Amino acid sequence: MTKLGEIAKLIRSKNAGPFELTFDIMFDTVENYERVRRSTVLSAALISEIYHLPVEKVKFFEVPAALSFKASIPRANFQGDIDDTDSHGGQQYAPLIDIEIP
Repeated sequence: MTKLGEIAKLIRSKNAGPFELTFDIMFDTVENYERVRRSTVLSAALISEIYHLPVEKVKFFEVPAALSFKASIPRANFQGDIDDTDSHGGQQYAPLIDIEIP
């Protein structure tokens, strides 16, 4: 098994407006992208599990032309809310790094 963070070129999170976060997982080789895609580990179901959301709240896309995956989820607190601990959403990707890829 290999961790996603070891084979992805970039894993990031950021705001997608004040009410959503988006995650980008990008690869620099077709082989690594295809390895993850074929494993079917990375999915809306996994994102919903990691971020404790109903699966229907997760927007999940495979983007083969860009060798990437994208997911968007609702923010727990809207941007700028007194309980918002990451105004730009840039630290929310961390749990994705340790996803095990066969």
